[in-house]
Amino acid sequence: MNTSLADSRQWFILALVVAGGWLLYLLAPVLTPFLMSALLAYLGDPLVDRLERLGASRTVGVLTVFGVMLVMGIVALLVLLPMLSHQTIAFLNNIPEALDWLQKSVAPRLAAMIGSDVASIDIEGLRTALVDHWRQVGSVAGQVMSSIGRSGQVLLGWLTYLLLIPVVTFYLLRDWDALVAAVRDLLPQRAAPTIGKLAKEIDAVLAEFLRGQLTVMLALAAIYICGLWIVGLDLAFVIGMLAGLLSFVPYMGVIVGVVAAVVAAFLQFHDAAHLIGVVAVFTVGQLLEGMVLSPMLVGDRIGLHPVAVIFAVMAGGQLFGFFGVLVALPVAAVVVVLLRHSRDEYLKSELYGP
Repeated sequence: MNTSLADSRQWFILALVVAGGWLLYLLAPVLTPFLMSALLAYLGDPLVDRLERLGASRTVGVLTVFGVMLVMGIVALLVLLPMLSHQTIAFLNNIPEALDWLQKSVAPRLAAMIGSDVASIDIEGLRTALVDHWRQVGSVAGQVMSSIGRSGQVLLGWLTYLLLIPVVTFYLLRDWDALVAAVRDLLPQRAAPTIGKLAKEIDAVLAEFLRGQLTVMLALAAIYICGLWIVGLDLAFVIGMLAGLLSFVPYMGVIVGVVAAVVAAFLQFHDAAHLIGVVAVFTVGQLLEGMVLSPMLVGDRIGLHPVAVIFAVMAGGQLFGFFGVLVALPVAAVVVVLLRHSRDEYLKSELYGP
C-alpha cells in the first residue's frame, strides 16, 4: 500500500512537471517581460537589503534602487539610440564609395590573378542602384511608418511589454523577500533542509553568474568600443556593443565582432593596416577576459563546458524562442547544482559501492 502510494505520488509529481513545462512552452511569447522583470528584481534585491541593513526602510530602499535602475535605463536609451542611428547612417554612406573602390582597384587585380573577367560583375550598376536607392530613404521611411501603422497591434504589443517591465520590476522588488518566504513556507517539512541547502547553493551560483557575467559583458563592450574608436571605425559603438552583449556565449561575441569589424574596416579604409588594428583590439579584449575579467568576476562556480553553454543557448532558443535564450544559462546553472547534488548522493548510495 505504501509502495503504491509512493508510486502514485511520483507519477503525480512527474505529471505536474510535464504540465508545467508544456504551459511554459505555450506562454513563452508573453513571459519575456516578466522574466526580464524577475531578473532585474533579483539583481536589485541585494542592494535593497543592504540599504535596509544601513537603516533605511524597505520602501525607501526599493524606491532608491528602482529609481537608479529606471534613470540608467532612460539615459541608456537617450544616449545609445542616437549613437546607433548616427553610426549606422555613416556606415551606409560609405558603401557607394567602397563599391567604387572595389571596381577601380580590386576588380582589375583580381581579374589579373585568376584570369577571369571579374569586371563582368556590374559593380558600377550596383553602386548606381545603391546611390539611387539611398536617395529614396525618405519615401522608404514613409512606407515603413505606414507599415507600422497598419501593424498597430504588433507595435502596441511591444510598447505594452516595454512599459510592463518597469511596473512588474517595481512590484517584484518590493515584495521579493515576502515571495521567497511564502515559497519557503510551502516546502515539505521533511525535505525543507535539503531543499534549503540546494536553494542557497543555486542562489550563490546564479548571483555570481548573473552579476559577474553582466559586468564582464559591459566591460568587454567598453573595451571593444574604445579600441575600435581608436582604430577610427565608424561603427565602433554598434559592433563593440554587439560583441560585448554576445560574449555570454563562448566565442560568439568575438567571432561576430571580428567578422563585422573586419568587413566594416575594409569598406571604410580599403587597407590592411586598419584590419590589423581591429584584430589587435579583439585579441586584447579576449586576453583581458580570459586572464582578468572572467576569473575575477565570474570564477568557475558554474562549471559548464563551453560546448554545454552553446548547446543550452541554442536549445533554449529552439524550444522557447527569445524567452528560451534568456533563461538558458540560468536554468543550466541550476541543473549543474542539481547534478552535483545527485552525484554526491549517488557516491554515498549502496548502488555505487559498499
